[in-house]
Amino acid sequence: IFTQSTLGRRNGAVDKTSSSSNDNARPDLRLPALTLVLGGARSGKSARAEALIASHLNADTAAHRATYIATAEAGDREMAQRIADHRERRGDQWRTVETLLALGDALVESTAHGEPVLVDCLTLWLSNVMHAELDVAAETETLRAALDRARGPVVCVSNEVGLGIVPATKLGRGFRDAAGRLNQFMAAQADRVEFIAAGLPITLKNETS
Repeated sequence: IFTQSTLGRRNGAVDKTSSSSNDNARPDLRLPALTLVLGGARSGKSARAEALIASHLNADTAAHRATYIATAEAGDREMAQRIADHRERRGDQWRTVETLLALGDALVESTAHGEPVLVDCLTLWLSNVMHAELDVAAETETLRAALDRARGPVVCVSNEVGLGIVPATKLGRGFRDAAGRLNQFMAAQADRVEFIAAGLPITLKNETS
């Protein structure tokens, strides 16, 4: 469904002194144009993505704040508490932008001054797209074009949903398949891809050197 194209490096986001792909744990370099952080539920993927952004802010004197693009909405009390917990953990170096569908527009606007952006998460965005009965391939291509226009580094968080049992419903299987295709597409675009298990990062791809 998705075509693959390679995103160019943007505005010196890549640190030429980046270490090899075997360096799994050190979030201590400037970010490349696009980083994808994958993991299961409660794996620590959001905390890892936030740590990568924080390290970039420490290393890049031109960037002082980051933007957190949230694709979830507080549909119930539990989700509202999760959102509140995430905001408290991030601190005042972050501003939050909420968008259910217009992710590309939010990315372009939020990186206009070269500051880093964290998208949390692509899986919920995909769910929103499918719920709105939009064309997933077309929306994904719009997202790819926005990433290519972004002027600051972007870190995207996404769930790995294909490691469990086969969903019992046709809708569930369709979503699982679409999420897998989206993750593959984004991984092909990304300069760096990490998989998080039990809070520990495993580098799957590193093309930042």
